[in-house]
Amino acid sequence: MGETRHSKVLIIGSGPAGYTAAVYSARAMLNPILVQGMQPGGQLTITTEVENWPGDTHVQGPDLMIRMEEHARAMGAEVVTDIITSLDLSKRPFVATGDSGTTYTADAVILATGAQARWLGLPSEEKFKGFGVSACATCDGFFYRGKEVVVIGGGNTAVEEALFLTNFATKVTLIHRRDSLRAEKIMQDRLFKHPKIQLLWNHTVDEVLGTDTPLGVTAVRALDVNTGAVTDVPCDGFFVAIGHAPASELVKDQLELHNGGYVKVEPGSTRTSIPGVFAAGDLTDHVYRQAVTSAGMGCMAALDAERFLAEHA
Repeated sequence: MGETRHSKVLIIGSGPAGYTAAVYSARAMLNPILVQGMQPGGQLTITTEVENWPGDTHVQGPDLMIRMEEHARAMGAEVVTDIITSLDLSKRPFVATGDSGTTYTADAVILATGAQARWLGLPSEEKFKGFGVSACATCDGFFYRGKEVVVIGGGNTAVEEALFLTNFATKVTLIHRRDSLRAEKIMQDRLFKHPKIQLLWNHTVDEVLGTDTPLGVTAVRALDVNTGAVTDVPCDGFFVAIGHAPASELVKDQLELHNGGYVKVEPGSTRTSIPGVFAAGDLTDHVYRQAVTSAGMGCMAALDAERFLAEHA
């Protein structure tokens, strides 16, 4: 049997939301334990250049997350390398089980497990991630000023990304596997009217083409779903916009979810449908999905938890 650890606040997840929650709850003398999870540092650890984090004109994603972890530790948070495999929110103290065998009990829980972009699953896509392949136009669009890009997808995310990329790229090709989009009508109208955007209907992407030295994208290979014909679409960047998957498996049968699995919080707060359980960052956010908004929500979650614990002492 593993040991049992109790804390006033248990933080699950270690992206900007989790580490910011740790900083604030540690400063409030709540002695938080933060369990890092499968990907310590979250999605920013697989992001190379970050140019929109306030105070840093240019920073590497992994370096930023190392600094956040160091900051949380310096404030007094305990950062644990473990993965939470089950979580019981039916009674307080809440009980979490770690893959290590450790049991964590807590008077309040902050969920910051994030969301992952859905990918096509191509080996060539994996090869060029961070070197021409991206799942975030607002993160990486700036790098394609004066260049041609391709977006794949047919929902609101894909249309938003395509329209956003027109601020930088000379041409945006949107590839969709059907002959109509799922996006809202008003957004489709904007897309169809934009002179920089070209649509390629009834196609999927079969392969990302590029160079090895330096590593970079030169084109995507598109496959006609009806005829099987292959077309190579030249581009410098390829944006995958087929949705995100929130990491809500631990709580999917316990907390109220919406919009395809995102944890629902009360407007203007991080309170979930269970008192004492708070959620922050991309796990709750299907709109912005930025490091800085996640960090802001991490701050809110720690303050919400502090108030909750003061009222239920």
